[in-house]
Order: sequence, then structure tokens, then C-alpha cells
Amino acid sequence: MARRKKPATTHGIAVVDKPTGVTSHDVVAMLRKRFDERQVGHGGTLDPSATGVLVVAVGKATKLLRFVEKTHKAYIGEIVFGVETDSLDADGEVTVTHEMGDISVADAQALVNEHLLGDIEQIPPMVSAIKIDGKRLHELARAGVEVERPPRPVTIHSFTLMPTEEPNVLLAAVECTSGTYIRTLAADLGHLLGGGAHLRKLRRTAVGRFTIGEAAAPDDCALLPVEEAVRTLDRIDLVGGQGDLVANGRVLPAWEGDGPWALFRPDGTLAAVYERVDDETAKPMVVVPA
Repeated sequence: MARRKKPATTHGIAVVDKPTGVTSHDVVAMLRKRFDERQVGHGGTLDPSATGVLVVAVGKATKLLRFVEKTHKAYIGEIVFGVETDSLDADGEVTVTHEMGDISVADAQALVNEHLLGDIEQIPPMVSAIKIDGKRLHELARAGVEVERPPRPVTIHSFTLMPTEEPNVLLAAVECTSGTYIRTLAADLGHLLGGGAHLRKLRRTAVGRFTIGEAAAPDDCALLPVEEAVRTLDRIDLVGGQGDLVANGRVLPAWEGDGPWALFRPDGTLAAVYERVDDETAKPMVVVPA
């Protein structure tokens, strides 16, 4: 007989400042050990060489990771012009070099504004974690296989370039939707300038309303209440007998706005997240036990 999993006893959200040189899964393993809890997951992968905000859920908060993963992201990083790599970042092998002259911030920003802002499509890099025909691209890349990748729609809310002390290296600050590859933005900008480029020193500064200012190292980060996972959603405070209806997963009259809505019990704990069904009703996406 299979051994039954031990119910989670520790619950919450941790905002980690991921160090360089470790994977996002490594951070999850660190927090599993630190909190002595198996039910742990993260809300959006960061490459091993990247640093910054990694939101990690513990216990029943893992049910709410979807509301973290789909929020906007903010990054800073350096774009190195004149050198292309097979991974599009500094971890890869150099594939092509270009003589590009002196890259001006104004010229590069003009091309960004024309081609790399708003709703665009990106071809995922071969070193990404998405699956094509059941295989992760980075696994295929390690085996020396390259496959056709369909472009994916993303939205770039802002993409601002700034000078650095190094020639032909610009600092980039990007705000974008989930699923955006910053290394692809860097490579595309290099091509638009008539050569090539790669990304280095990527740092994620925000995941939705989780910011680098509240992040800390895996050994030091605080475990915030489960309710912090839905800080970006509209809040609804339950009254009367609504709590019993929600606990039983009942359909309720929809509230104002598009949703989803985070429903809170009178004691301030999260009861559920509801989404709109039609103009008049809403149904549960997640019900959180008391």
C-alpha cells in the first residue's frame, strides 16, 4: 500500500532574493529543508545566473501560485553588443562577433520604441524550459538538437536603455508580461542594430507587487501569511452566511469588476478565489480550508 503523504503543517509565502549560481528548484529545496515542509513551489523560474525576486509558496499557499505566476515582471540587465552566444546570455558559447561601431543610447532606444514595445511576438530560445512535443527545449539543446519554435505573444510595457561605463554595453530596464524572455529582447535589439548582442547580469526586481525591497536570501526570508499570495486581486469581505456557501464551493452573484476576486473571512483569512462565469455569477477557482 502506498504511504499517504503527510498533510502540510507550514503555510505561507516567501519573497526570496535568489542568488546567482543556483537554480529556482535549488531554492525550493533550500526552503523545504528550512521549513521542514515538502509542499513547496515557486512562482516563475529564474535562470541559474540570474538573481532577484523569486516568490516561493509553502503548504496550502502552493494552490495560489497561479495568481503570482501570471502577474507582470520587472527586470534590469546589461546588453552586450557585438557578441552573440548560443544561449543568448553570458553563460553560453560565443557563436558570432560583429564590428558594430559605437552604439548610441538614442539610436538603440529609437529601435526599441519602434519594434520592441507593446504587444510583440517572441521565439523562445533553445535553452528555455518550455516543452515542444513533450521535450523541454533546454534538454534538446544539450543533446545538440534544435527544433522549430512557434512564436509566443508577450507584452512589453516599458523597455528603457541607459549608458554604462563600458563601450557598447547598455543597461536595460524592462517591465513585461509573464513569459517574456529578456535575453531574446537583447538578441533582437542587437539584430535591429545591424549586428548581434547577448544579455548578462539579469536581475528580476519585481513579480507583480512583490518587489526586491522586501526580498531576502533563502536563509533569511520571512514566511508571510498565505493571504499575501493574492495581494494583486480585488478583495471581497464575506458577510453573513456567505462563508458557508464559499466553503462548499457554491456559485455566487458576481461582484463589480472583471475578477478574479479574493474572498476573505471575517477573521481576515483567505477563504477562496472566485472568477466570473457570466454577467451575473462567479464560481470558485480555489477554495482555501480554514
